[in-house]
Amino acid sequence: MSTDLTGRVALVTGAAQGMGSAHARRLAAAGATVAVNDIRDSPALAALADQIAGVRVAGDICDPAECERVVADVVTATGRLDILVANHAYMTMAPLLEHDDADWWKVVDTNLGGTFFLVQAVLPHMRAAGAGRVVVITSEWGVTGWPEATAYAAAKSGLISLVKTLGRELAPEHIIVNAVAPGVTDTPQLQVDARAAGLDLGTVHELYAESIPLARIGVPDEIAVAVELLSDFELEAVVGQVISCNGGSTRSRA
Repeated sequence: MSTDLTGRVALVTGAAQGMGSAHARRLAAAGATVAVNDIRDSPALAALADQIAGVRVAGDICDPAECERVVADVVTATGRLDILVANHAYMTMAPLLEHDDADWWKVVDTNLGGTFFLVQAVLPHMRAAGAGRVVVITSEWGVTGWPEATAYAAAKSGLISLVKTLGRELAPEHIIVNAVAPGVTDTPQLQVDARAAGLDLGTVHELYAESIPLARIGVPDEIAVAVELLSDFELEAVVGQVISCNGGSTRSRA
């Protein structure tokens, strides 16, 4: 790929580990100045920002006021904001009748609500620039559902509808909104699956791989390739779409 993001500023949320850090590195390698966010400051977040010559801005995106502050801090530090990669996530698993009510809503508020607040915060800056790119990280489970993951699947499904709707609403302003739906990917979040199943992480990797035509789970760097593609300002015709990166475990019909 020859994406040139020189002069662009990107904000990547949930960037301290896993897919978020891969997205940040990929966009920085394409020339963007990247602001990395996570719920709190940490040595990992600081090291990533240093590695990519970026900006680190900690803050809890579940809080609308914090979203406004994070975005304002990015714009103050860099002068603009062109790309949002909404990668933040929170997941717990439990049978429906055993899932704590407050925790169920925390999953929804983080994944769906946080993205809603972030888009609200970045939109004025993208409008001022006359264009923008929003890439939302949803999930294969938002497409298929998953046992004992009602909150997570519902929130990720909501993100797909949000992307399709905002894609239609914002495309006339050249603010292009799309999503990436990773399948099972080798990130720390798989520890949640392992704990819920009472299995070690290696066994979980093997079990998931059995149902994937590619015969393996994904890795963060290949998800980041899709994020880079959807961040490209030369690609404008792809609007409100969901790119499924799952090794073929779900496929569209002709």
